[in-house]
Parts: sequence; structure tokens; C-alpha cells
Amino acid sequence: MDAPSANVVETICGEAVADPYRPLENLKDPAVQAWYMREADHARAVLDAIPGRSELIAKMVEFDKRRQEKIFDLSITDNDCYFYLKQTPADETGKLYFRKGFKGKERLLFDPDTWKNVTGSTYVVSEIAPNIDGSKVVIGVSPNGSENAILFVMEVESGRIYPERIDRGRFASPSWLPDGNSFFYNRLNSRDPLDKNRQKDSRIWLHVVGTNPATDREIFSRAHDANLPIKAEAIPSVVYDRKSGKLFAFVGSVDPRVTAWYAPTDALNEKVIPWQPLFRPEDDVYDFVTTKQDLYIYTPKNAPHFKVLKTSLDQPDLASAETVIPEPADATLTGLALTSKGLFYTLSFNGVREELYHLEHDGQKPEKLDTPFDAGTMAITSKGFDHPEMWAIMGGWSHDFRRFRYDEEDKRFIDETLSSKASYPEYDNLEVREVMVPSHDGVKAPLSLIYNRSMTKDGKNPVLIYGYGAYGNSITPFFSPSLLLWTWKGGILAVAHVRGGGELGDAWHKAGMKTTKPNTWKDLIASAEYLVKKGYTSPERIAINAASAGGILVGRAMTERPDLFAAAMPQVGVLNAVRGETSPNGPVNVPEFGTIKNPEECKALLEMDAYHHLRDGVNYPAALITAGMNDPRVPAWQPAKFAARLQEATASGKPVLFFTDYKAGHGIGDTKTKQFESLADMLSFGLWQTGGSDGDKATE
Repeated sequence: MDAPSANVVETICGEAVADPYRPLENLKDPAVQAWYMREADHARAVLDAIPGRSELIAKMVEFDKRRQEKIFDLSITDNDCYFYLKQTPADETGKLYFRKGFKGKERLLFDPDTWKNVTGSTYVVSEIAPNIDGSKVVIGVSPNGSENAILFVMEVESGRIYPERIDRGRFASPSWLPDGNSFFYNRLNSRDPLDKNRQKDSRIWLHVVGTNPATDREIFSRAHDANLPIKAEAIPSVVYDRKSGKLFAFVGSVDPRVTAWYAPTDALNEKVIPWQPLFRPEDDVYDFVTTKQDLYIYTPKNAPHFKVLKTSLDQPDLASAETVIPEPADATLTGLALTSKGLFYTLSFNGVREELYHLEHDGQKPEKLDTPFDAGTMAITSKGFDHPEMWAIMGGWSHDFRRFRYDEEDKRFIDETLSSKASYPEYDNLEVREVMVPSHDGVKAPLSLIYNRSMTKDGKNPVLIYGYGAYGNSITPFFSPSLLLWTWKGGILAVAHVRGGGELGDAWHKAGMKTTKPNTWKDLIASAEYLVKKGYTSPERIAINAASAGGILVGRAMTERPDLFAAAMPQVGVLNAVRGETSPNGPVNVPEFGTIKNPEECKALLEMDAYHHLRDGVNYPAALITAGMNDPRVPAWQPAKFAARLQEATASGKPVLFFTDYKAGHGIGDTKTKQFESLADMLSFGLWQTGGSDGDKATE
């Protein structure tokens, strides 16, 4: 059945633009609902029939059983209380556990399976915020991938759950005060995920444990603090910083530049807190850490590969700030942790190799630390300037993540991995190649290749190119046994580190946003052309995949070069960028993609809009397009409109499947089974269309 359509033409950027599938934006229309469901049923039937899909799921389940327990979302208090989610092979979602110290006896605090407020909903723990001494913890639970958290408070020792409930907590970010009995939190103004104003003018409240949230005091918002430059779409937050003893107020968006004010904690006694300015966007501060008297600032200002400055907390002066860690010449400064033993920091080389350094307080020369293995990815954390602990989580394309504590006294790394270790002999013969690919303008973009050593360059290897390219987020090496099943089936997994990401620093991000966004998909196209030229594969054997903002990457690559790809698989993707601002989450994304209100940025949005670049009679690749009906980030109608138009336009005869999951959102908070099924859909569809193992037997 054809999708509901209408003769909608509107003027965008000064030109008439047809939008025939505008009716699909009305998710409450029964005819529209019926089309979504029919498409989902059809896609489900085709996907379930692909030979090899069930084998992939079975292998994922087998992999999962090899690990006795997986531990994630760890939070450690200064007095060594560990709060974390744990998932065993029998668990669909993570359960909240507690232990005192790394070697302490663990205790189950909360099982989200017991939370059954809404019949038929599956809840996940989406917030864990212990107070400073670990005696109480705010827990947030969200249903069906919605990220729409409901907050409650638990007393850790007794397990008592206080009666109050706080809903609309998608950006809650609870921050406890030193009394251990009150906390700040953000609350949206609407429960309706389709309400276009849902995220506008959210507010920060102060809650006292055991009281009715209706009596909570408003602390910070655009209305409450009318003297401050706060935009309606900005997401406010207030944090009590236990290291400096001060209050910090922030307004955020996807813009990485910090906008912040601060005040002494006793200013809470005043009706309106007299916030003092700390950072403006033009200061180019991306992050900071504090001591009692100092600010350490992470910034790309006049240093696109980042540097660290130090200035006074009480009288900050960025112009005369001391450079503590200068911008590296051939790497990007990616992480910073402050301890009583000095500064620890990480340097990334092309986004795929990380090194760890230690600089003593008042030291002149940093020391490179010899890590337990060569890490592709490294994340470092600490308890702050007044504690000695520093932890490093390390991993790579073929090396599972492990967590180490660095003992500065003995100069050694101590393995404190919480998750069980597992063996994957299937991947003992993997080879990893890191190459630099010349793009359309001569700029070289990193490309990671993972495949079996026995592979031959005969031009016939199925290739899955994965990418993202937005917000300055880097795809650093990660070990995923389930994703690596592509190599188990004989294919090449390629990760394109395209512009828009942060692999090569802040300039790499800025070279793939707003008006420079075409570099993002042109880098992907160049990566595919490189693989063909070097004899790895051929166009009829290349599949491309990305999610969310990566929908721009996949959608525009396949519409610009439909001849270069066999299959395109955008998941919950941004595919109708010019309409983004009409969705609840759209305005907050303006700093990354632009606004239709600015003529130049409007044209950039139209250029990155894959829906509007589809043309009738073109032989487009096969496509698997997905959406989540509970998605708070990319509404289901964005991928829906693209799918409907692609079905109408393509002349290739290849399948165009559109699957909407009615019990999922953006993929955040999915159950384990849903994660396996979604990944198996993508892998099996890609193998089917590229002629991979078992992939040439299925028909629609």
C-alpha cells in the first residue's frame, strides 16, 4: 500500500521544495499509523526469512553466555562506595548493585524488572546518582527506550524506597548537596514525546528527600533567571561541585563550548542566586576540573588539538592563564584526570591509538606511562585532586576492554576489571590495518580495516563501512564480538573516521558541520572508492551503516553515489534535516547542523537532507531503514519519509524495507534481546545484499 501523501510545496531557502510525504509526520493519524505498521510487518517478515539471520542471533547468545557478568555505568564515591549496573546471561537489562570498595561484597539494590507501573512496558535503569557519602542514591527508570526517566530515592543501607516520584526526567542529571538529603534536577515541561515544545524552557528544581515534588523550589531557568542569556531550547543544569565547594549553573546544547556561571553554596539561602559569569561560548572552554582554588581548563582555543590551561577559580582570567599541557604537535589531547599525584592525560593519534602521560604537580616534563597493552581507546577517571586514584579503561578493535588502577608509588597498573573475562577464539586471526585515504579535496581521512588474515584481495570481499561524523564524537577502537561477526562471515569491517567527528581534533569536527557538512559523506565515498581501487572489494559488495546523525552520512552518500553501494542501512537516522527544528529535539541541535532561519545555514540543511535528494528512476542500493516510535531524539517520521520516497523513486528493484519498533526509542535502553535482533537485522541484510556467507539465497 502506498504511503499517505499530499501535494505539499513550500519555500525553503528561497526555492520551492516539494514535500509529498509530509502527512507521515502526523503520527496520530490512523491512516498514517496503519502504513507504519504494515511496513513494519512486511520488513519483519522479509528480515526473519533471510538465511543466516537466526545463526547470527544464536552466535550472539553464545557469546553472551561466555561472560558470567557484564558490569557498566560505574559510579564511585570518595569514600569508595561502588554503584553499578550488572547484567548476567539471564538478564535482559542491567540491575543496580552496590559494594564497598573494589573487593567488597556486592549487594543487589534494585531490579528494574520489579518496576511495572505501566502494563506491557519494559523499564531500564537510566539514572544512577549516589549522594556524596553513598548513603542514598537517586535511581531513574525509563520505559521502552524512551529515555523519559522517572526518578525515585533509595536509602542504601536499608533498601528503603521513599514514596515520592519525579517524572519528565530525560535530562534530570541529579546533583546532591553536602547535606546528603537534597539534590538539584532538571524536569521537562511535558510528558508527550510529540509535543514540539516539550524540551523548551525546562527548569532546575531543588528536591528534599521525603517531600512532595510539587513543593520543590525552582532554582534556575530562563523564566526564573531572566537577567541571564538563556535560550528557550537550552538545557539547564545546576551542579554542586564537592571539590571546590561551589555551585555551577550551565545551559547546554550539542555545542561543546561551555556556558557557565558560579556562586558560593550559601547563596542558596537567597531567593534568586546571584550567579557570576564563568565561561561564555566565545571562551572556547570544552571542559574543566577544579581544586579548592584553581580551574584546569580543556580548550581548543588557538590549539585545534587542544591544550590545558590553569587559572584562579575565584578570579579566573583566561587571557593570562598558565599553559599546563601544551597542544601536542602530532596528536590530539583527549582526556584529563586530576589527582593528588598530579595530572594524567591521554593523547590520541589519528583517533585509533592512545598514549597515557603523567605530569606531577609543578612538574616540568611529563612522563609517558607504559600501559599493559597498546590501547586504541583509553578513558581515564579519578576522584579528584584530593585523592590518589586514577583508573584507565583500555581496549581496541581486537582487544576487549579492561580497567586498570595506576599505582603511582610502585609505577604499576593493577587490573581492576569488574566484568568477567571471556575468550573469543573466533577472532584470533584478525588483522587490523589503519590507513589514510585521500578524500575529494586531497585531505586524508583515517580508515580502519578489520578482517581475517586469510582474506585475499580479489575484489569480491563483502565490506561493511560504519561511520558517524557529527558533534566532534570520535569512533575510537572498540571490541564488539557481535559486530565482528561480519568478519566471521568472511567480510571486511571498515570504520570511516569522517570529518564531523573528533578523531583529528576540533578542526576535524568543524570541517564536517553546517556549511562544511558535505565533507562528511564525501569522506565516506572516498573510503569506498579506496577499497575498490586497492582490490579489497567492488561496489556490488559494499554496505554502509550508521545511526542517528549518521543518517546524514549514509543517506547522502547513497543519494550522491548510488552506483557505489549495494546496501545502505541508516538506523534511527536524520534523513530529513530541513524539518529537524520542528521536532522536540531539533532546536537544541542547531549549533551542529544550522537553522533554516539563517539563509546560508538553510542551504546547508537542504544540502544534507537525503529525503530531498532522492530522484525518480535512479538505481538506488537496497535499503534497511529503521525507526523507534518512542525515540526522543530523531522522530520516527524522519526515516519514514525517506523510506516512502525511496520506495517510490528507486528503479533498481532492490528491496527497501522500513521497520518501526513500537517498543523502542533511539536504541538507548534497549533490552539485550532487542539489541541482538537489531544488529542481526543489519548484518544479515548487509550480507544478503553483498553476497556474503548465506547472503545470496534469500529473495523478498
